[in-house]
Amino acid sequence: MTSRKQSAEIKEKELIKRTRKSYSAEEKIRIVLEGLQGQTDIPEICRREGIPTNLYYSWSKDFVEAGKKKLNGEFKNDVPGGEVQYLRKENLDLKQLVAELTLEVRMLKKNFNGSI
Repeated sequence: MTSRKQSAEIKEKELIKRTRKSYSAEEKIRIVLEGLQGQTDIPEICRREGIPTNLYYSWSKDFVEAGKKKLNGEFKNDVPGGEVQYLRKENLDLKQLVAELTLEVRMLKKNFNGSI
């Protein structure tokens, strides 16, 4: 009988895992901000959203910590350093090309106006 009970518990846990809702960053922010506004109790928000209160507090902590880091200038982009270097070089190359083309256009205009 205990093996049936264990089997049922395992199936129940698997079902819960498969049906567990994942929340987007926007949804998490909405839920955390609602709690921070203080108009509704945190447990009530958690019941309505179907999340445990400890998950809400974890999101809230992450939200506040990320805000602190951003305000202190400690926030780092998730962009790899190599990609940033590549984009900077590409930007410099494009600026140089624009400068060369601008110079060429000026010279052509000058030659065109001088030949008339």
